Amino acid sequence: MAVGVHRLDNVTDSNNAIRLALLHDNKGKVLVLLPASHLLNLVVLWRESSRQLQPVRAEDIVKFFNQDALATAEGQRKLFSLPVYLDKACIEMQSLSVIEPHSGLAFDVPRKWLEGSASVISVGISPEKILEEQPQGTDEEVITKAVERFTALRIKQRMEDTLGLPSLPPTAQKITELRADPLAGVDRLVPIVKVDPSLAAQVMSWAASPYYATPGELQSIDDAVIRVLGFDLVVNLALGVSMGKTLTIPNEAPRGHTPYWIQAIYTATLAERLCKRMSGEDIPKPGLVYLTGLIHNFGYAALAHLFPPHFALLSRYLEVNPHMSIEQTERHVLNVTREQIAAWLFDCWSLPKEVCTGVRYINSPLHSKSNQHALLVNLATRALRTVGYADGPIERLDNKVLQGVGLLESEVLEECSAMLEKGDELLELVKMLETQQKREASRVKEAE
Repeated sequence: MAVGVHRLDNVTDSNNAIRLALLHDNKGKVLVLLPASHLLNLVVLWRESSRQLQPVRAEDIVKFFNQDALATAEGQRKLFSLPVYLDKACIEMQSLSVIEPHSGLAFDVPRKWLEGSASVISVGISPEKILEEQPQGTDEEVITKAVERFTALRIKQRMEDTLGLPSLPPTAQKITELRADPLAGVDRLVPIVKVDPSLAAQVMSWAASPYYATPGELQSIDDAVIRVLGFDLVVNLALGVSMGKTLTIPNEAPRGHTPYWIQAIYTATLAERLCKRMSGEDIPKPGLVYLTGLIHNFGYAALAHLFPPHFALLSRYLEVNPHMSIEQTERHVLNVTREQIAAWLFDCWSLPKEVCTGVRYINSPLHSKSNQHALLVNLATRALRTVGYADGPIERLDNKVLQGVGLLESEVLEECSAMLEKGDELLELVKMLETQQKREASRVKEAE
């Protein structure tokens, strides 16, 4: 389970608050103080300190700052016997009120604690500065410029070949074409499933899982599709699983992050439940909402594939800046976000426009081009962050987003709690997908 933190600009006055970050290397621990709303620039810190300082694991940070001694002024004073790096922007602040986002520890630091011991450097970057540095243009132009930033010819060539990503698997191509046909039904879907052994096994496993509580014994693929799962769920499951197999889930992920398939299944399930809770005439199809949630984080694996030398660096930035939106951190490190990569790729693969747009604007669901798929997945991911099943800073549900889908905050939280009551059953589905992913990876490796 992930260790979530709150966005500091939501819990305190970010103009005067200072974030306390703990890092370490083989020489020991250090403290970094910078404005609460700023991103900690690791590259600058490494250069100025001449040390390859790394973020301390989130669970270790919580244990460290929850020590009883740190609740006292004496203990806090001893804390500042560690080496300290102070961002220049903090010097002009009227007071030094620090907060550590993982533990919530907050206290005032007398300036005399820093006199003669703190190294003053410009280690923080404001959200506004990050935006100023971003290339302008369409998503495709932004992606191209981000790739060009890494000038290696190999990476440029990848961009010309659909980002160097594998093409959509044959089964997924057939299902995409099937979904585009309004007259298509189970009679055309079942044969596609039957000729793909791994997909057939996945469909049978899902239909037999405790989550769907199927009465009676399953006799065939037809039985699983028609009697248990239904056309929409099988189509969306097949697409999500087939796409998930095109990329290897990165090993060099941020420590303490939510595993890929857990986030995918939980987000998809909750978004679909929220969709079914909506009322009125203009309601999106639950199946497409489920698909949007299932593949909403596909760009995460795509970034690891496209920028392998830099993904480890991105992971360290995400660890040391847990209070900032993932989108802002990715813009700073790579100049492109996982949502931009994924939406562009999905459009190339001819996935439904609603899904492409939904994934693209998950983090800015009130954007003029967004849709209710983005609104629902945004609510789902924010609700799941509070219980450790989605990555990103903990934020309150946006009232305007709630209004956009006609739901109350209490309804979203109620659906989340009801879903989590079946948490063990959902984790069984996750294990099935993870097992299938490993088998596919092994098969590909053997073929090579």
